[in-house]
Amino acid sequence: MPRTRWPFPPRPSTRAFIAEGRRTRGYSFFDWLHGYVYARWPYLYIGIGTGEHPWAPAVKGIIGWIGRLSSSPTPADDHGAAVAFADTYHGKVVTLESATKLVTVDRAIDLRDLEHVIPYALARDIVMKDPDHIVVLECPCRASRAEPCLPLDVCLIIGEPFAGFVVEHHGRRARWITPVEAVKILRAEHERGHVHHAFFKDAMLGRFYAICNCCSCCCGAMQAHQNGVPMLAASGYVSRVDAQLCIACGTCADSCPFGAIAVTGGASAVDPELCMGCGVCVDRCQRGAMSLVRDEGKGVPLEMDALIAD
Repeated sequence: MPRTRWPFPPRPSTRAFIAEGRRTRGYSFFDWLHGYVYARWPYLYIGIGTGEHPWAPAVKGIIGWIGRLSSSPTPADDHGAAVAFADTYHGKVVTLESATKLVTVDRAIDLRDLEHVIPYALARDIVMKDPDHIVVLECPCRASRAEPCLPLDVCLIIGEPFAGFVVEHHGRRARWITPVEAVKILRAEHERGHVHHAFFKDAMLGRFYAICNCCSCCCGAMQAHQNGVPMLAASGYVSRVDAQLCIACGTCADSCPFGAIAVTGGASAVDPELCMGCGVCVDRCQRGAMSLVRDEGKGVPLEMDALIAD
């Protein structure tokens, strides 16, 4: 990223974002500009992406132009494979246990090119600087809806330069929290039946930057995924039903955020193609008939202990 002369001095968090961009290989000025627009105006950006914001028709073209200027969304990756929009902005489903470990990392992490875990052409690094710097932000997806799910403050921005940037620019919608508070938010959202996603974006230095706690009725990424845009990677697990314990009450089917469970033949049945392995159904089942099992066809779990050990 080349040095740029600024007519007005940027804020400290913006300078930190610029400095980190300069240290990131292959990160251009237009990548940074795209990332700045996304992080500076996330409610406008996401509102336009979901079509909920009233300015969507007027501004969508401008944001698309900025994205086309970015060097990241190129027609092909380093291996010559086609790169789609979902490769530039995507999430990995993580279980409550895995999400908890992501918000309680106690040292800097530098894990690169995790294609075996994050199966996308772009944005697959986990580089966590100051991982105990955590900010909770009002969810842009929920905030853009006329009747959103509550609470709004469920998006966890983790590490620098992202946490500092968000809290400095969105002081009314964001606040610093401790890892203990982050775990409480994760557990509360899990109890509400919402899904934990580790989010990655090319313009956000090509790396992990947030854990979002998503509901299928508000989350733009979940809705895009269900409409055929593969923005989400499965957790690496799939739900399994113990037919001897199942009483066909339908609680698991009603709670599944991905519509992967149906009651048929006197018991619940999981569609392995639709199941993303979030684990919501497991804790919803009072009979203990649901469990998560590893499924090689669902990829590799994002489990920090195993990744660090590698």
